[in-house]
Amino acid sequence: MHNIGQLLIIGFDGTEMSHRLTSLLTKVQPAGVILFARNITGAEQTHTLLRECQKCVETPLFTCVDLEGGLVDRFRNVIGSAPSAADVFATGDRTLFRKHGRVIGQNCRALGFNLDFAPALDLAFEASRSVMSSRSVSANPKEVVNYAREFLRGLADAGVLGCGKHFPGLGEANLDTHHELPSVEKPFKKLWEQDLVPYRIMRRELPFVMISHAAFPAVTKDRSPASLSKKWITEVLRKKISYRGLICSDDLEMGGVLSAAPIEEAAIGHIRAGGDLALICHQEDLVLRAHEAMIRESERDRGFARRVQESARRVLAFKKKHLTRPKPAAPTAHRIEKLTRQLWEFGEEIRLATLDREERT
Repeated sequence: MHNIGQLLIIGFDGTEMSHRLTSLLTKVQPAGVILFARNITGAEQTHTLLRECQKCVETPLFTCVDLEGGLVDRFRNVIGSAPSAADVFATGDRTLFRKHGRVIGQNCRALGFNLDFAPALDLAFEASRSVMSSRSVSANPKEVVNYAREFLRGLADAGVLGCGKHFPGLGEANLDTHHELPSVEKPFKKLWEQDLVPYRIMRRELPFVMISHAAFPAVTKDRSPASLSKKWITEVLRKKISYRGLICSDDLEMGGVLSAAPIEEAAIGHIRAGGDLALICHQEDLVLRAHEAMIRESERDRGFARRVQESARRVLAFKKKHLTRPKPAAPTAHRIEKLTRQLWEFGEEIRLATLDREERT
């Protein structure tokens, strides 16, 4: 099953290419790689690492990063700190919402990334305030759409793909899915009228949707995470909402999902439920175990093999359409200095716009 790797986006340790990483990438042939702060020490180093990863993989890679600004900012020590979504939203200025996406997109593009797992579409309810903090912008879904739509356009201006997350919504989740499996006790009708509104309105604008590890027992009648739920992924997102882009899991190494299933079952479960891409963001051993388990399952189960082929075709067709732009040149010190200055100026623009709005109200 040569295409199994096209259903995986993987992370790893280290800041440069190694024999071990070369072997992993060559064997798995993943759809993409994701870098974290642990992998990023400089602009040129990051660009080189991503280029070396691509040399090991036959198809164009999704080169991924989580960069929302504020609390979630992998470039803080390389380019500077980007404002949070909540800070930008507080200006009430749509041109600044778009500029937020464009500035972050330009930083991503300069370092060699083509996919940013942002924006968060979770509603800013009281229940999740301690977990989501400045990552969510409003409890009003229409206002979330206003910000997210412009942010995505800004990313696209810079040649970077975005991703709406964390479907179906972590607004009522009071536990961190990195560590635990939150259970959202909310009926489907209320979710449809609130948390799902951004996905419904933006279904044709979101290149990717990321599925969360929260459980919604009133909907699924069990406590399995949404990332492993056919009800949520296939019946609601694909059929009821009519979403046609790529569907990925949140990191399958998170406690929220591993508390429900070992990595082999989690990766197979996400694909079987209708997902296209399983994220495994750190441990090489878990990547290999998931990869081998998916191969064995596709050889054993024709239905699963058909699911694999369906998603592999969708991923490859998406890449053919969207990953055609020429690769950016390696970033020079002058280019990074310019991006750092632009980031600082944008932060000042946000601060002044917020003060101006407060004075007017």
